[in-house]
Amino acid sequence: QVPLVESGGDSVQAGGSLTLTCAPSSPIFGMRSWGWFRQAPGKEREGVAGARGDGKTKYADSVKGRFQVSRDNVENTLTLQMNSLKPEDTGIYTCAYGPWMIDTLRAVGYRYWGQGTQVTVSS
Repeated sequence: QVPLVESGGDSVQAGGSLTLTCAPSSPIFGMRSWGWFRQAPGKEREGVAGARGDGKTKYADSVKGRFQVSRDNVENTLTLQMNSLKPEDTGIYTCAYGPWMIDTLRAVGYRYWGQGTQVTVSS
């Protein structure tokens, strides 16, 4: 019911940074869950970063210390700041939102998904 649009994907060199933004077409309020997922060709989709309405965040081990997810309730957007990018970070990044859940890195439970934005990291 609420389309999500991602932006910010680009091609960068290893060690560079990118900021991805997810914007819903309509405001989202209440105690919800939001997440960023990525998928590379030939690989399964994996949860990268998740956030809840109570401020709790969770990150995949592969991105801890390099990525940061944040929710702007004023602009009604979800942001993923990616630093020290590696070639293995390459993939299509998709944002999602859904009802309150314990593990925001699990794809199951999310009801609304964006179409994705391409991130390519070269060395």
